Amino acid sequence: MARRSPAAAAAFSREALRQQALLAAVAGADGVGTAAALAETGARASNGITAYRVNADSIAERALASTFPTVRALIGADDFAHAARRFRRACPPERGELGEYGDGFADWLRAAAALAEWPYLGDCAAVDLAVHRCERAADAVFDAASLARMQDSEPSRLQLRLMPGTAVLASAWPVSAIHAAHRIVDPDFSFVRTALAARTGERVLVVRAGWRGAVHAIDEPTFEWTRSLLEGADLARALDRAGPAFDFAAWLAIALRGSWLQDVACLPD
Repeated sequence: MARRSPAAAAAFSREALRQQALLAAVAGADGVGTAAALAETGARASNGITAYRVNADSIAERALASTFPTVRALIGADDFAHAARRFRRACPPERGELGEYGDGFADWLRAAAALAEWPYLGDCAAVDLAVHRCERAADAVFDAASLARMQDSEPSRLQLRLMPGTAVLASAWPVSAIHAAHRIVDPDFSFVRTALAARTGERVLVVRAGWRGAVHAIDEPTFEWTRSLLEGADLARALDRAGPAFDFAAWLAIALRGSWLQDVACLPD
């Protein structure tokens, strides 16, 4: 790479400083040299920064609404827009790819005092994010031939690998029921209200169904089994952690029908 001339390097440095100052001003930060680094000052600069902030809020709100549709449905469009603006200012995007924005939204919702009347919001956001990531995960093809390895290899030498984007979550709230209720045209929320009143916790599995992410309520043995596989445990250890109540044959049949399994890999010596 050719070296910049001193003049070009100085111009580059000034432009970098100007961009940093603009970002700081849009974020509402006040720093030494910020005003001086901006090309405009006074009312013109203030109006421009206000326009940037409004646009940034709108873009962040749309990105978060796309990723967290259940949260938006639960609290309503207006409250969600307000929450999205507050979240953007507390945790502005760090990358240009807004499809990846919102990693900290679930924790932020859990800590937001203004949203305390919805104590399950954070967990619902975590499910939404898992679905979003699942749908954006890389495609993979099931290696059917690899199943033969279970016939001639020790379980401690094998690893069952699930499709990219697969995830499990545990919640003290009925997050699967809440998620499902907000995806049908004419939902009956009576079951959800009953489950919320009883504070019925759920374990959920998020997997790809076609190109969409699907949420399934699962029992504790299946949760421990799936978590073990996702952590890279060998087959013997995963079965041990799942416990005697886990029916491996039944799970395998469901996993094959649902295209959950990517392959059966042999671990190195």
